[in-house]
Amino acid sequence: MSEEIKKNNYSADSIQALEGMEHVRMRPSMYIGDVGVRGLHHLVYEVVDNSIDEAMGGHCDTIGVAINEDGSITVEDNGRGIPVDIHKKEGVSALEVVMTKIGAGGKFDKDSYKVSGGLHGVGVSVVNALSNHMRSTVFREGKIYEQEYEKGKSLYPVKQIGETGKRGTTQTFYPDPSIFTQTIEFSYDTLAARMRELSFLNKGITITLTDKREKNDKGEFVSEVFHSDEGLKEYIRFLDANREPIVSHVISMESDKGEVPVEVALIYNTSYTENIFSYVNNINTHEGGTHLSGFRRGLTNTLKKYADNSGLLEKLKFEISGDDFREGLTAIISVKVQEPQFEGQTKTKLGNREVVAPVSQAVSEMLENYLEENPNDARTIVQKVILAAQARHAAKKAREMVQR
Repeated sequence: MSEEIKKNNYSADSIQALEGMEHVRMRPSMYIGDVGVRGLHHLVYEVVDNSIDEAMGGHCDTIGVAINEDGSITVEDNGRGIPVDIHKKEGVSALEVVMTKIGAGGKFDKDSYKVSGGLHGVGVSVVNALSNHMRSTVFREGKIYEQEYEKGKSLYPVKQIGETGKRGTTQTFYPDPSIFTQTIEFSYDTLAARMRELSFLNKGITITLTDKREKNDKGEFVSEVFHSDEGLKEYIRFLDANREPIVSHVISMESDKGEVPVEVALIYNTSYTENIFSYVNNINTHEGGTHLSGFRRGLTNTLKKYADNSGLLEKLKFEISGDDFREGLTAIISVKVQEPQFEGQTKTKLGNREVVAPVSQAVSEMLENYLEENPNDARTIVQKVILAAQARHAAKKAREMVQR
């Protein structure tokens, strides 16, 4: 067959069936968003998410993250430790299955994890596939187990290397420079921001971040401990540290409506912008989604109803819009969803319709109670809303004048 015919011959042989790990290495952006700085740090978040899932299940309260001198990352926790017994279907240790198979993990089994951020079962195995070298150490049932990998493939079967009184999992990985061609250098500040965020979202957990590449004046490694007892309330105070509040304290609540645990915290300040952060199972949903829609609906309806009943809107000659209710608002919505349907693997937008009502209801109840108990704050908030509406209306009129 001539070369020309060979080139144009589209047959069954032309169809390549890539195995899981090969596919990750060929199309990494499908799994981690991109192969730049963001994707590089996403590797750390995927591993930390596993430890956070253990914490959310009540099995772990301490997580350590370290940037090592050679540029690798170590994440350790005091959870149950990844199971190491033989997996019936695969015929190898469960640890090896979790580390080397795409779509493997305990997140699909509702008995092991009620709620988790790593739901697609691709997290740690993807990190493994995109690492030059990775080592898993498991402390479980009095024994220490270990296995090492290169580019997602195990170098030897899981082996017992000692005895221990502790429990948990330690993962160390070195990103593959042939995949992350831009940089393989981790930023301490970027990781610190995410660890701080996780400590606010999961109150009671202690996360330590250490940079072994750098020492401080005392000759100790640069290190920070993140821990929050008040969770989202503290997070709001952190976010609004440089803004002036117009209400006496952070409005917050926790609710468990319709099997969707909802946590909300908000405050109004003197600024003219809205700052709303939304999370699903600890994942920052930058593009919002159904939980954000529920929040906005609950906030707008409740405040509008209160303003109507208080007679404060009688003098207004025009309608108030949803945006007016959110001017000068800083808020955080965090929901835990058993089966989150994210739009895309990078999980930046939630699609679950059933989340709207529970969030909206929870926000309405929280605000109703607060407005009743704090009439002065309620009046201040409504006056801020009216001012925002008047400013918007005046700006619209001015624009129309100019256009005429």
